[in-house]
Amino acid sequence: MRSLPLPLALTARLSPVAVLAAAGWALSSGPLAAPTAAEHRPAAQDKAETRSVAAPSTSAAPKTYAAAPAPCESVAEKTVTSLVPGAKAAGREIPSTDSEVRRTCSWNALKGYDYRWLDVSYEVMASDEAAEKSYREQVERRGGGGAVPGLGDSAYSVVGLTTEDGQQTREGVVIARASNALVTITYNGSDFESKKAPDTDTINKGAIKAAKEAVAALESEKG
Repeated sequence: MRSLPLPLALTARLSPVAVLAAAGWALSSGPLAAPTAAEHRPAAQDKAETRSVAAPSTSAAPKTYAAAPAPCESVAEKTVTSLVPGAKAAGREIPSTDSEVRRTCSWNALKGYDYRWLDVSYEVMASDEAAEKSYREQVERRGGGGAVPGLGDSAYSVVGLTTEDGQQTREGVVIARASNALVTITYNGSDFESKKAPDTDTINKGAIKAAKEAVAALESEKG
């Protein structure tokens, strides 16, 4: 920001002070000052000392994944039609505040009385450590599930049942970490005729199947 001009009267009062300050600078630091010991050192010595003080490294460790892949392309069409009968294979991407690091695609459909919903979400973090921390926190919050071996660096699956106004809904969630990225699958279903929900095994296997394809799609972006 440009400084405002000083009033003339204040400038006049400061002028003698400026003159004295300039004179003091000339005697202590300016051309009239006595040479310091540093000025008598050979130039070669200065260069050697400069080389001996290495600048600290500011480069961060490279990230395996720099951006989230297209989530609506992460699951095969036959998987979508199997898990969400009646849904359009293209899915619908949910708007994100930062699509470079966080993207979600959703499929849902009602076929007859059977309702199914599938979400595939990616979140790319700054480091493997940040992703691992977030993964652990999410697993601790959910509880009651178990590990899914052979999926990413680590993966966890849990299934829960809710009932509202007599209608059951069963939901499975799979959280997988691959390097600095998290993949989260949400899969649920209800039967509006029987008021019952699909069994645990159906929901759990469906969520894990989608998770395997979503993690494979992420890993194909590596390098």
